Amino acid sequence: MKNISVLGSTGSIGTQTLEIVRANNDLKVVALAAGSNIEKLEEQIREFAPLLVCVFNEAAAKELADKVSDLDVKVVSGMEGLIEAATIDEAEIVVTAFVGMIGIKPTLEAIKAKKDIALANKETLVTAGHLVMPLAKENNVKILPVDSEHSAIFQSLQGNEMNKIDKILLTASVEDALKHPNWAMGQKITIDSSTMVNKGLEVIEAKWLFNVGLDDIQVVVQPQSLIHSMVQYEDGGIIAQLGTPDMKLPIQYALYYPERKYLAGDRVDFEQISEISFEKPDLDNFKGLRLAYSAAKRSDEKAKEDPFFGDSMPTVFNAANEKAVAMFLNREIGYLDIADTIEYCMDRHEVILEVEKWVYEMIEEKYK
Repeated sequence: MKNISVLGSTGSIGTQTLEIVRANNDLKVVALAAGSNIEKLEEQIREFAPLLVCVFNEAAAKELADKVSDLDVKVVSGMEGLIEAATIDEAEIVVTAFVGMIGIKPTLEAIKAKKDIALANKETLVTAGHLVMPLAKENNVKILPVDSEHSAIFQSLQGNEMNKIDKILLTASVEDALKHPNWAMGQKITIDSSTMVNKGLEVIEAKWLFNVGLDDIQVVVQPQSLIHSMVQYEDGGIIAQLGTPDMKLPIQYALYYPERKYLAGDRVDFEQISEISFEKPDLDNFKGLRLAYSAAKRSDEKAKEDPFFGDSMPTVFNAANEKAVAMFLNREIGYLDIADTIEYCMDRHEVILEVEKWVYEMIEEKYK
C-alpha cells in the first residue's frame, strides 16, 4: 500500500489522480488539498476517507468542516494547512497539482520532510528550480514529472542514464485558445498552451529536471499529440515516448515508478494513423515561447555571477503571464495582449536590473 497526498485534488490533474486511486486497491489517500471547491472536496472526502484536508480559503474551510463534521477528518486552511497536507507523516508521495506559485512552498517543505514529489506544478521549477533540485538531492527525494512531455522525456531516459544526452526534443501541439482538442485541461493551462507560454515554462522546467542547457532543448510542433517528447543521444539515436493523449498515464507512472501497471483506456492504432508530422514553432507569432527562452537565458547569465540566487527573470515571466491570463479570462484585455504584457514586464525588469548593476558598480568604484 502506498500512501499519497494530493494537493489540488479538485482540479484536472487531481481528479485524474483520484481516478487512478479508484482503479487500484494499493493506493491510499491520506491528505487532500484544494482552493475553495468544497462541494467537490466533500465528495472526495466521503469516497477516499483522508486523514487531513486543507481548503486554502479559510471561510470555505469552516463551511466544509461543518459539512463533514460526521466524519473523522481534520480540516485545515491557508498556507500552513497546505504545508501540513504536504508533510503529513503518513504520506510517501505528494502530488503537487495546484496551478500557480502557491505550490512552491508546500513542495519545498514536502521535500524537507523526505516525501517523493509527483510534480505537476510548473511554477515550482520555473521560479525555484535552483532551490528545489539541490534540496531534493540532499534529501534523497525523487522528483517525478507528471507533465506529459516531461514524463515522456523521463521515460525515454530509463536505462540510458549513463549515456550523454545530445538533445531533448520537447513536443508541442498548438491549437486555438480554449479549444484544445486532445487534452482535458483547466482554462489557464489551455490558454498557456495556445500562446505557447506553457511550452516556454516547460523548457525552463526541463532545464532543471534533466540538468541540460537551454541550447540542448529543441521545441518541435507535433500536431497529432501522439509523440509526447523525445531524447536524442550523442550517437544520433532518438528514443521517443508515444501514446494516446491521456494524462492518467504520466500520473500513474509517477505514482508507481519504476513499475508499469495496467491502465484502462484507448490504445494507439497504427493502422489508423495516416501521418505523424512535425513543424518548426513560429517564434514571431508565438512570442510567449521566445520570451521564455529569453527569460531563461537571462537567468543563466545572472547565475554565473551569483550561482545561489540566479536571476528573477523567469519569475517575472511566470507572474506576468499568470496575471495577464487572469485578466484575459475576465475580459479585461485581449488575447494578443497576454504576450505583450509579459514582454512589457520583462523589459522594465531589465531596466531595474541595469539600475542595480549601476549601483553596485558605483559602490565598488567608490571603495576601490
